[in-house]
Amino acid sequence: MSITVEDLIARLGGADAAAERLGVGTETLRKWRQTRSIPARHWPALIAATGLDLADLPFAPRRNLPARSDPMPDPGHPPEGATAALILADGAVFWGRGFGAHTGAHTGAHTGDRPPVGEVCFNTGMTGYQETLTDPSYAGQIITFTFPHIGNVGVNDEDVEATHIAARGLVVRQDISRPASWRAREDLGTWLAARGVTGIAGVDTRALTLRIREHGAPSGVLAYPRDGQFDLASLRAAAAAWPGLEGMDLARTVSCTESYAWDETIWTLGAGYGRQTAPRHHVVAVDYGAKRNILRSLAAAGCRVTVVPATSSAEDILRHQPDGVFLSNGPGDPAATAEYAVAAIQGVLAAGLPLFGICLGHQLLALALGGRTYKMARGHRGANQPVKELRTGRVEITSQNHGFAVDPASLPDGVEVTHESLFDGSNEGIALAGKPVFSVQYHPEASPGPSDSHHLFRRFVALMEQ
Repeated sequence: MSITVEDLIARLGGADAAAERLGVGTETLRKWRQTRSIPARHWPALIAATGLDLADLPFAPRRNLPARSDPMPDPGHPPEGATAALILADGAVFWGRGFGAHTGAHTGAHTGDRPPVGEVCFNTGMTGYQETLTDPSYAGQIITFTFPHIGNVGVNDEDVEATHIAARGLVVRQDISRPASWRAREDLGTWLAARGVTGIAGVDTRALTLRIREHGAPSGVLAYPRDGQFDLASLRAAAAAWPGLEGMDLARTVSCTESYAWDETIWTLGAGYGRQTAPRHHVVAVDYGAKRNILRSLAAAGCRVTVVPATSSAEDILRHQPDGVFLSNGPGDPAATAEYAVAAIQGVLAAGLPLFGICLGHQLLALALGGRTYKMARGHRGANQPVKELRTGRVEITSQNHGFAVDPASLPDGVEVTHESLFDGSNEGIALAGKPVFSVQYHPEASPGPSDSHHLFRRFVALMEQ
C-alpha cells in the first residue's frame, strides 16, 4: 500500500486536526505537501496516530532520476538516460546526466580520471554559482545547488574567486541550458570540462538536501564514465572509506606558496575592476584560501595588500611592517590548520597590531585565544543567512560557507561574543576586549551575496587609523 501526504492528512481529519494530533504547525504541513515527503523525526507520531506501518509512509520525493537505497542494479545497467551517478557512503545512489569532465568507472582508475570523492553539502544561493565554485573554501566538497537554474547565465572571465576550482564536483536539478547573459563567454559545462570538474544534472536535489538536513553531510563519490559503465561496489567503498573533513588541513592545499602584492579593487558596472593607486595603509593578508573579492575589498578600502602563505610565521608576517593583519577564509578543519597557524596569530596579537578575520580566519583567531571549534551537522552555505549583532540588535543578511563553528562557551574571559546566527544560534563573531581585534564567521565581501556587512572593512581601516 502506498499512501501520499494528502492521504495521511485526510485520514487524520484534515490539516487543522492533523497539525493538532501530530503536534506540528500548519506551516510544517505545507512543507510536507510541497515536498511530498515527511522527515523521519515525525514518523513515530504518524504511526501512533494512524496505525499504519512504516513501509506505508511517504519517504523522500522521487522525481526525475531517483535516489536508490534498495539493492544495486547490475553495474552495466543504470536507469534509462542516466550517464552519471552520485553514490553516498550508505549505498544510496542518485542517478543523473553527467556534464563537465568525464571520470573513470571506478576508484582504481588513473589518478586524472579517478571519480572525485568528498563531503556532499548543499548551497541555497540563487545567484553566483561561478563565484561559489571558485571559492577555495569548498575544497574537499561536492556542492549540491538547491536553486534549479544553475548555468543559465554561463560563465565569464570576471566572476572568479581563485585561479583554480577547489570544489570536487557539483550536483544540480536541471540540465545546463544555453547561456542567457551579455557577460557570458562560454557555457558552464564546457568551462568545467576544461578544468577537470565533474557535474551531474537531473538529480532530485530537494530529496538530497532533505537527506543532508536530516542526517548531516555524507561522504559521496561522483562518477561520469565515458563508457557508461559503473562499478558501484567500488564507488560505494570509496565513499565509505573517505575519512571526512574532520582532521583535514586543506588550507595549505589552496594557499599561495609565495608572497605577492594585490591592488585590484571591486567591480563596477561599465568599468570592471579598478586599481588602488593611492593606498593609505598596508595590510598583510594570510592566505588560508582567500577569495579574491576579500582582497579587492581591502584594496578598495584604501589598503596596499601583501598576501602571504598560510604557513607563514609571525616573523614572516611582521617583517613586511604592516599596519594591520587580515586572516582569510579557507577550507578544512580549523583545529588541523591551527597546528601551524595559531603560533603565528599569537605572535601578531603580541605585536598589538589591528587584526581582522573572516570564516576560517575567525575560527583560527578563536583557537589562538584559547577557544575551541566543532564540526557542524550540515553547516551554513548560502547568501541568505541572517546574523544578529548582539550589541546593537542589528540584523544583517549575510553570505556564508562553513561547516565548522566556534564554541562560544569555550571562549576565555576577555573574548566577547559579538554576533550570532538567527538560524541556529551558533557563533558568528568575536572581539578581543580593549584590543583592535575582531572576526566574523560570515563573508562581508559577499561574491556572491548581499553587501549588508561590507562596512566591516571600513571598521578594520578605522582601527588602523587610531
